[in-house]
Amino acid sequence: MPAESGKRSGRKARHAQRAARPVVDPCPPGQRGGAFKPLSPIELDQIFETALRLLETLGMGNVPDRLAADLRAAGAQPRDRERLVFPRAMVQRSIQTAAKTFTFHGRDKVRSIEVGGDSVYFGTGGAAVQTLDLETGLYRPSTLADLHDFTRLQDMLSNVSWFTRCCVATDVTDVRDLDINTAYALLRNTTKPVATSFTLAENVAPIVQMLDIAAGGPGEFSKRPFLKAHISPVISPLRYGEDAVDVVYECVAHNIPMSCITAAQAGATAPATLAGFLAQSLAETLASLVMVNTIGPGFPMVFSNWPFVVDLRTGAFAGGSGETAILNAASAQITNWLGLPSGVAASMTDAKAIDAQYGVEKAMTSLAAALAGGNLIYESSGMTASLLGASFEGFVLDDEMHSHTYRALRGVEVTEENLGFEAICQSVLGDGHFLGSAETYAAMERDYFYPSLADRNEPRTWQEEGATDAWAAAREKAKGILDTHHPEYLTPQQDAEIRGRFDILI
Repeated sequence: MPAESGKRSGRKARHAQRAARPVVDPCPPGQRGGAFKPLSPIELDQIFETALRLLETLGMGNVPDRLAADLRAAGAQPRDRERLVFPRAMVQRSIQTAAKTFTFHGRDKVRSIEVGGDSVYFGTGGAAVQTLDLETGLYRPSTLADLHDFTRLQDMLSNVSWFTRCCVATDVTDVRDLDINTAYALLRNTTKPVATSFTLAENVAPIVQMLDIAAGGPGEFSKRPFLKAHISPVISPLRYGEDAVDVVYECVAHNIPMSCITAAQAGATAPATLAGFLAQSLAETLASLVMVNTIGPGFPMVFSNWPFVVDLRTGAFAGGSGETAILNAASAQITNWLGLPSGVAASMTDAKAIDAQYGVEKAMTSLAAALAGGNLIYESSGMTASLLGASFEGFVLDDEMHSHTYRALRGVEVTEENLGFEAICQSVLGDGHFLGSAETYAAMERDYFYPSLADRNEPRTWQEEGATDAWAAAREKAKGILDTHHPEYLTPQQDAEIRGRFDILI
């Protein structure tokens, strides 16, 4: 018994040591990407040239009157079937004028991030209508309470660099109430940079009033905007969507940065060939860029070209496919080549359970997007079931996965000290190993990431400790956070003022 007790206490000590934060984080967010380049320089030119030809030949359809007037004043020309075409000089001028970097503010300044260049950050997106229930392990409709819970859960996850509402509160049927209560959930439960969508343009101004309350008074939010809008102003193939265009105008008026998202689907709303898909999707996202920079030159916009893939046998969305991995990596490369802030989507597993399919698809797609240098990688935490579902366990598992990805991006630092010539000589001529050396201890803290969820024990120890799988371990951690983390990021006065002016449902 004493020997067994010693073994158990030793294991507990090792577990505690593994769980402790390192003195130096070996893999923080914001690592540099761009080493993976799936397209050659010639291929980049060919895709870009085809996109320019599409815009100067076909242009855009369904252009709302207000936008059409602004675009024509900026150089767009009318074509048959009430389309507007964009001369390539007009497109290239927009690329030159566009914001190349900008600060995505957090309400807590320490949590702000710089978007653009070659820095890589993982964050969220999505509009899951179902949530993987923590208790039953089965899906049910997503609720407003789920959104509050997801927001405070991710608030404790260091690799979620910004939080976009990941689920839709299906229990809130009025669109104004939905938009307002979604924004309130973000304000109440996190001080990270946040993002949401606006169903209608008329909902933007009242939500800005709410944001002003949290920011300290009228007009304060626009001085340092900590919320970004997700907008899809282009409907594939090559048409504008009027409601979304109206939202763009309102966001520019209120200084709300935006991600203009193109979400064409290969073989459905875009060509099935990967090259053709990239050309059309690039043209469509460039049409968003032209629009934004016509309304507000240099306005902060994430060039969010998200290639989506359809299983052509069934028509089902294939978010975890190899084609999705390479297309999003290529999209990131193209956007970075243009010098624009890039946004792509990854980690969109088609798996319903937290299983092998889940792990393979998430790791493959998110690593490819990061290596290619996607500045903001959306959908990367918690999403399941081809974006129809969101999972609490998924959030904590994905957070650990992102640490591994950041460590891979960090690469190998080759210095005279790290090459260790003297250390090798001392070990070879001395003890014959490197255990316990000063160099090993230094590297242990500086260069290695130690997961808290992944199990690295031998099989017998794993069995003795309950034979826990990843799903169960993640569930325990998620429950622990939700049971203990109840942030109060609004003062009682701010909360009372918001509740006095808006119909807050929780």
